Amino acid sequence: MTESTAPQSEHRTVLLRGGDVHSPADPFATAMVVERGHVAWVGSEGAADAFASGVDEVIDLEGALVTPAFTDAHVHTTSTGLALTGLDLSGARTLGDALARVRAHVAAHPAGRVVLGHGWDATRWPEQRPPSRAELDEAAAGRPVYLPRIDVHSAAVTTALLDLVPGVTAMAGYHPEGPLTGAAHHAVRAAAHDAVSPAQRAEAQRAALRHAASLGIGTVHECGGPDISDEEDFTGLLKLAAEQPGPRVFGYWAQQVADEKDARRIRELGAVGAAGDLFVDGSLGSHTACLHEPYADAPHTGTAHLDAGQIAAHVVACTEAGLQAGFHAIGDAALTAVVDGVRTAAEKVGLARVRAARHRVEHAEMLTPETVAAFAELGLTASVQPAFDAAWGGEEGMYAQRLGAGRAATLNPYAALLRAGVPLAFGSDSPVTPLDPWGTVRAAAFHRTLEHRVSVRAGFTAHTRGGWRAVGRDDAGTLVPGAPADYAVWRTDQLVVQAPDDRVARWSTDPRSGTPGLPDLSPGADLPVCLRTVVLGQTVYVRPNE
Repeated sequence: MTESTAPQSEHRTVLLRGGDVHSPADPFATAMVVERGHVAWVGSEGAADAFASGVDEVIDLEGALVTPAFTDAHVHTTSTGLALTGLDLSGARTLGDALARVRAHVAAHPAGRVVLGHGWDATRWPEQRPPSRAELDEAAAGRPVYLPRIDVHSAAVTTALLDLVPGVTAMAGYHPEGPLTGAAHHAVRAAAHDAVSPAQRAEAQRAALRHAASLGIGTVHECGGPDISDEEDFTGLLKLAAEQPGPRVFGYWAQQVADEKDARRIRELGAVGAAGDLFVDGSLGSHTACLHEPYADAPHTGTAHLDAGQIAAHVVACTEAGLQAGFHAIGDAALTAVVDGVRTAAEKVGLARVRAARHRVEHAEMLTPETVAAFAELGLTASVQPAFDAAWGGEEGMYAQRLGAGRAATLNPYAALLRAGVPLAFGSDSPVTPLDPWGTVRAAAFHRTLEHRVSVRAGFTAHTRGGWRAVGRDDAGTLVPGAPADYAVWRTDQLVVQAPDDRVARWSTDPRSGTPGLPDLSPGADLPVCLRTVVLGQTVYVRPNE
């Protein structure tokens, strides 16, 4: 890809030509004009000649693909950056391998600092168990160590870290040898993150946003809250993102709202909603998702943090304050509580007001036909993570271990949500699963359960325009005149149309259908490579040596 050498300017007019531009305004577009940070025109190569002499810069795409930049609708930015720069256990193949990585990291880094790790998953190890506290104490050589499980709903910690949290042994979720959950986990997480200096935190945030930009992500939804991070971390991230070129950040603060005063505090923090990880339950991997029937591999039904009455009160207060509400809900009992609570709220303030607020539910994995229909009725957005199915779905996966194959096969029913008209916004929950937008779309299109698959086009829309709609914006996430110029440029192979129904794919490929193609995301195919990411007309990433 070549371009003129004219200097950058905030209000430059740029013509991109000689590639493929993915736009509903013209399914065969090969060129685009950007002016004052917005898309001014899209069209054909021949028509582009009329613009060439009147722009500040011409970029020859050399056959590259231009798409809207991705929006990741669920990110923990600081934790993502710390995972990128810290101890990553996601590649550990055995318990012994994980402990060896802890030993190596402790030896290579200065003594005295709390060791932060991430990503272990005992269901992938032959031992099928997490490290004991004694094993971790030995590997850490007496250092404070915080190692959250991959779902971040439980954590293995050392005795030295427990010693920093007075009273932790009396808290709910404390286990003498196993990973901590619930209140005990939140307390040790706070102690571990308190040990991160402001400079370390800011560098982690920069690292995460740089990485996002390198993947064609133009916007992230930060899901913060008092049980996840702290106000300083949240406001610091929003300030950093506003002051430097990079992906934009919309922040959600997961704290219950009872009245206008609480709502005002949410706005003072810079949040766009009292939503995100406001926990109704936990996770399947940690046995804390709240179920109607017991786990297949544990004699209980998980943990409920909010009931339908508390959910209703939050939604009523947020709706009356003009604030978006939302919840973290994974298990079927948790999702039942959400729809019951939101329905009660709608009876109090009016269904139209609740629908207009676009309240959202994060993860929404264990849905039933009844809860899918309720999502559609109540106007709830499903903020979902297809990579979860890729990681833990299938007949041999963690979901099947936790729930049995029958219940596991009902999880993450994306096709049913789309058929019902439920708005979808795709994300990663990074660092739970990595920032990987094309991989996310692939995971939805090639879901491990065939009937839950959606077309690549539908998945792509959920990961671009869907994220904007989830924050109440219908004018972005697509390359049409007037839209914000948030786009990415990709090196990729031939463009195709992929759908679970082959008849749809064949029809859509016909030029008469006017359906723009997208990269081939078949399993095993190379994913597109990001060459450039642009946010509001400003370049925030250029691939080196391109």
